[in-house]
Amino acid sequence: MGKNGQDAGAARGADVRELAYTPTVGAPAGVEVMELADLYERARRHGNDPYVPLRPAFHQLIGARARPLRMWVDFVEQELRPGSWLWIRAGQVQRFGADLAAADGVIVLFKAGFLPPATVSAAHMDPPYEQYPLAPRGPAAEAVARALDHLRHEYGAMASLPLQAHTEVVRALLSVLVVRLAAVRDPAPDAGAVSGTFRRFHAAVERDHAVTRRVEDYAAALGYSPRTLTRASLAATGRTAKQYVDDRVLLEAKRLLWHSGLPAREVAARLGFDDPSDFTKFFRLRAGETPGAFRGGPRSG
Repeated sequence: MGKNGQDAGAARGADVRELAYTPTVGAPAGVEVMELADLYERARRHGNDPYVPLRPAFHQLIGARARPLRMWVDFVEQELRPGSWLWIRAGQVQRFGADLAAADGVIVLFKAGFLPPATVSAAHMDPPYEQYPLAPRGPAAEAVARALDHLRHEYGAMASLPLQAHTEVVRALLSVLVVRLAAVRDPAPDAGAVSGTFRRFHAAVERDHAVTRRVEDYAAALGYSPRTLTRASLAATGRTAKQYVDDRVLLEAKRLLWHSGLPAREVAARLGFDDPSDFTKFFRLRAGETPGAFRGGPRSG
């Protein structure tokens, strides 16, 4: 279940650590399968704090088994109950709860671009992202369990095949797991609503939201009219193109305000606001409070 975290987070004011994908020696490039408990132990061995806010540059599929797991993803508390899964996208800010050390589950890491386009389409992996724990039941749970078991077996059997062949086998089996998990979503997303136009707009906003908030600039860069971008954004998200850009800027503002010690004026500068007062007005209008009030509020994540 997802909900706004209400306990005061130990991560308040802690800088977000950018976490690059580091392949395990001898493993297929682009994917890794491990126990959650091993993730905790590996972080400690490398001198890393597994409880600080992290922004991984890779995707994560996290599955809980016998015990629940609590974590925060972009200010939303997520509780993974036994048998449930959560997909965290590359670039999201996450923080594990204190129960990570005793976690019982599995985590599958994979780089953006590792899965083939056909899987991306079949699993409805395109933005916008609906993020909540998935809880397979009955035959769906059996299918997910079998897909995971086969993936884990082949992932650990690298010596049985040439590396390139092994990588392709793991890629195919990860595709099966992702599609099986996507089938659990109810209702299934409308793939037709996410057009190529919106995908390109989304990518441009991810790249340039700190450079410009003008829809006209995105339209010119992508070769569309502003009206075309708004139609595509409304179809995919229910938000206009301008609202979509502003939502992304607001999210980044919240990340910086909560997870860094930067004063509001520097946050404003990082997000392309020439005047800090304009940033304050922007934030208050969309968040319902000032940047200072948000930073001092009782949230976690």
